Amino acid sequence: MACALTQGYTLDCKDSLGGLKSVLFIESENVSVDTETAGVITDIQLAVGKYFYKTQKEAVRNVILDLGLRLDGRKTTEIRPIWCEVDYLPSVHGSALFTRGETQALATATLGTSREANQIDSPSEQGEEKFYLHYNFPPFSTGEARPLRGTSRREVGHGNLAQRALKNMIPADCPYTIRVVSEVLESNGSSSMATVCAGTLSLMDAGIQMIRPVSGIAMGLITDGERFAVLSDILGDEDHLGDMDFKVTGTSEGITACQMDIKIDGLKYEIMEQALAQARDGRLHILGKILETLDKPNNDVKVHAPKIIMRTIPGNFIGALIGPGGKVIQELQKATGTTIVINEVDEQGVVEILGTDPKGIAAVMAKIDSIIFKPTVGEAYEVKVIKLLDFGAVVEYLDAPGNEVLLHVSELAWERTENVSDVVNMGDVFEVKYLGLDPKTRKEKVSKKALLPRPPRES
Repeated sequence: MACALTQGYTLDCKDSLGGLKSVLFIESENVSVDTETAGVITDIQLAVGKYFYKTQKEAVRNVILDLGLRLDGRKTTEIRPIWCEVDYLPSVHGSALFTRGETQALATATLGTSREANQIDSPSEQGEEKFYLHYNFPPFSTGEARPLRGTSRREVGHGNLAQRALKNMIPADCPYTIRVVSEVLESNGSSSMATVCAGTLSLMDAGIQMIRPVSGIAMGLITDGERFAVLSDILGDEDHLGDMDFKVTGTSEGITACQMDIKIDGLKYEIMEQALAQARDGRLHILGKILETLDKPNNDVKVHAPKIIMRTIPGNFIGALIGPGGKVIQELQKATGTTIVINEVDEQGVVEILGTDPKGIAAVMAKIDSIIFKPTVGEAYEVKVIKLLDFGAVVEYLDAPGNEVLLHVSELAWERTENVSDVVNMGDVFEVKYLGLDPKTRKEKVSKKALLPRPPRES
């Protein structure tokens, strides 16, 4: 068996070893036996299974410790071949496919507003997270055929590890809520680390300006108490038959997350030191492959991905933007094809405008400018006549469409004006001076004649 293990260990080789094991079993279903004999056969099968596992484990460990060769023929520090591709799914906000040996993960990134933040309500923590990652490990990824059930503890744990690895590399000023989903398509060791690498690429593909890209590697250990070998990028069986599974993720500057499972009583300092040094070399190698595929985040989100513009308005204008019963904001969203979210922070209104059409976003920005527009006393503004009345004209500020004010007939000209239409007509554009609030009516007052030269008094 040890000789066979040194010839290269692939999934086909695993099938061959499985065939070797089946030869050792008694084909009881083809033999007509009584109940007592069947029980004896079952006991023999169990004994053979335990012996086979023990022999296989001993052979694997001896080959690694004696020859420095692993199940698939690699050296202890060697990483499996890596292949990556971004923009793999054209309709999503960001996607990437990461393949390392016989492990493959497909990650997608979705961008949303603060309304899509993940709400945390647990006995020890309340709040929300604007970056979260979901990890899916379907049965077919390991060649199994079984029904899909609910999320397993393993999937939750691996997803949490990958989320911790990436979340601190998302800029604090990123306006998006980000959800990354990793689908493991094939697994033969460290699929959670493949998720980290695929997640990094999908975020960069989505245009998220990560502080630094992240890569991950799973380290293994074989030891007999005296000798030891630290393994880089372990296979599934090396995890199963070995003494340690040490997952390390990080950037070129340091570690972002780690997780260790050990089957022995403890680790010597020199083992831990070598494992961390070897993990760093492996991470940097993998990071190099990632950067060969996409060396920096895309400058902007994709055309079909939502764009978010953040705007802060005075708190007293929040009601005006929402409108009675939400009428203003609902009509604005419908007319512009955008999503508008308003949050009150420190007595200020933080407005998130999300949409795929720049014209729609610009229309929302113009409406906000109109709502919060506040003229300055003594300043001149261009206006347009939108309505004529017997006692004046209703004019609209060109800088703030929808913001109207009454220009009284007495403020049209220095001369007495009998008919408003003698001075202005519908659609006329001219400048007026803002005079502030009228002390009598407590309404805004503007004047056209204040910008005109005053005629000399008759002597």
